[in-house]
Amino acid sequence: MQRALSTHLFANHRLTTVWLDRIWNAGIPLVEIFCARQHLDYRDKAQITDLGHWFRDAELKLHSLHSPMYNDTAWGRSGPQSIVTITEPVKSKRLDMVDEIKRALEIAETVPFRYLIQHLGVAWEEFDERKIDAAFSALEEINLFARQRGVEVLLENTPNELSHAERLMQFLDVTHLNLNICFDVGHAHMRGSIENEYRLLKPRIRSTHVHDNNGADDSHLFPGKGSIDWPRTMDLLRSADGQYPLLLELREVDEMQHPAESARQTFDYLEGLRSPNET
Repeated sequence: MQRALSTHLFANHRLTTVWLDRIWNAGIPLVEIFCARQHLDYRDKAQITDLGHWFRDAELKLHSLHSPMYNDTAWGRSGPQSIVTITEPVKSKRLDMVDEIKRALEIAETVPFRYLIQHLGVAWEEFDERKIDAAFSALEEINLFARQRGVEVLLENTPNELSHAERLMQFLDVTHLNLNICFDVGHAHMRGSIENEYRLLKPRIRSTHVHDNNGADDSHLFPGKGSIDWPRTMDLLRSADGQYPLLLELREVDEMQHPAESARQTFDYLEGLRSPNET
């Protein structure tokens, strides 16, 4: 499995080529850029142009882009109007949110990437048929816009009642949307069984988000700092070897001086694991 790192690890800092150099120097060949406007302002053409020049000559490859979750620079703290969700039932509001996602997708015109990682709803959102209809309408438009730019949309399993593994498969079956999955290990753990979530989604998994938690909080800890059984989880992820990278999506630790190097050490740890019953 190829190593990949999400810039979620540095998302409170403006994304510059310095951070990208550190990722490459840590021996990580693929990156996912997290679209938070304090980090990557996808409406700032100067920032996108600078990154485009760097990637043009770089060996580090942009694997994926995480779709915007907020349209502000403060993790949605500016108010409920800053939340970007494709399950918004009010059409006029939903179109504004789809437009926000399209602006992020336009990055592919400057820096090509393979996947857009898209949430279906926000954390802890309850199931509602109207929201399913809204998501279908939004994804039809987003998917067309993405394909025109050579990008494939992946849906991520998230901790809500709209997009755990079973609901995602039902959604794809009912809507006939031919979309694949970014499998989030930490979110699956919060559902109570990584194995059950993985096996339901396995045929459609094209990328991953790997992080740890205590089973209740979406804390994006470094693996080994929560309660996930990592030897067993790595066995599961290896069972479809070659289909997707091992992509760390971690939260910044204040006292950590060299986060990219710490990510490299985490890859070494995970890749060395084998469950006791593995043959």
